[in-house]
Amino acid sequence: MQKTDTVAKIGESAALARTIARLNLGASAIVGPGDDAAVVASPDGRFVVTTDTMIEDHDFRLDWSSGFDLGYKAIATNVSDVAAMGAKPTALTVALAVPGDTTVAWLEDFADGLRAGCESLAPGAAVVGGDLASAGKVFIAVTAHGDLEGRVPVLRSGAKPGDVLAVAGTLGRAAAGLALLQFAESEPAAAFDELVDVQLRPQPPIAAGVLAANAGATSMLDVSDGLAKDAGRIAKASNVTIQIDKALLQGFEATIEQAAMRIGASASDWVLFGGEDHSLLATFAADATLPREFKIIGRVLPAGENPLWLDDKVLPERGWDSVTG
Repeated sequence: MQKTDTVAKIGESAALARTIARLNLGASAIVGPGDDAAVVASPDGRFVVTTDTMIEDHDFRLDWSSGFDLGYKAIATNVSDVAAMGAKPTALTVALAVPGDTTVAWLEDFADGLRAGCESLAPGAAVVGGDLASAGKVFIAVTAHGDLEGRVPVLRSGAKPGDVLAVAGTLGRAAAGLALLQFAESEPAAAFDELVDVQLRPQPPIAAGVLAANAGATSMLDVSDGLAKDAGRIAKASNVTIQIDKALLQGFEATIEQAAMRIGASASDWVLFGGEDHSLLATFAADATLPREFKIIGRVLPAGENPLWLDDKVLPERGWDSVTG
C-alpha cells in the first residue's frame, strides 16, 4: 500500500488496520481495538466518563492543524476533563469521520498524535477502540474514561465561602495562539510559535488533578472555555461568589504581553476570556496545603447578587461557546 492511498480507495477495514497498528497499548485495557467493543478494567468499581467533539472549520482548520496536532489535541481536551474530576485517565474511544479523499497517511499521522498525547499527558492510558466513517468534513468524537482509585470525585458544586481559588497550568496562551493564527499576517505567528503550539497541542497538567483531589480540593473543572466563564460555573454550581484578584493574574499576562502588543490585542482579555488552555481551576480550604502546581488567584465568598468579580468590579462570564462560537 502507498502513502497516497485514500480512505475511499482502500476501504474502512484496511484504513482502520493501518491506523490501529500505530496506537499504544493501555495498562487498563483487557481487550483493545479489533472486537465489537473493548474491555477495560475498573478496579475502583466506578469510572469517570466524558465525551467531546471537534469539527472542521468550527473547532479547527486543516490549514493550521496537521493530523498529528488533531490527534494530540483530541487526547488533551478529554483527559483534562477526567483529571478535573480527580480521576486518572485510563482509556479512550475515538470516532472519526473524514472525506473519502483523505489519505491513509493523514490517518496514520492522526493515530501518531493520539498515541503521543496518551504517552505524554496520561501515561498508561490508550485508545481502545472507535469507528471510522465518511463525511464531508473531518469530525472527531472522543469518549474518555478514568479511574477514581478510591477517591471521592471532585465536583463543581463543592466550593465554600472562605476557600481559595487556584489554577494549575497556563492561562491565555492558547487564546494568544489562536489570535496569532487568525491574524492577517503570518509573521507574528512565526515569531511566537510557542504560543501557537499551545493552541494546536494543549499541555494540560493532568497529574495535578489527582494531586488536587488528594489535597482536599472542594471543587474543580478544566478551563476549556475561559477563566471567567468557567469560574462562573463553579460559582453557580456551588451557590457562592468568586472574586478573582487581578494582581495575581499579572504573571500569566506577562508571558503573552509581547504577542498581544504585536497584533494590537489585550493580554488581559486572553487570560480572562480565552479558552483551550485546559488548565485545572480548583478551590481549596484556606488552610489546605496546595500542590505546588497550583497558584492562588482569588477567593470564594458567600453568594451575592453577582457570582463573579474581578477585584471590586463585576466580571462578565464571557468565553467560548461551543454552539454559537
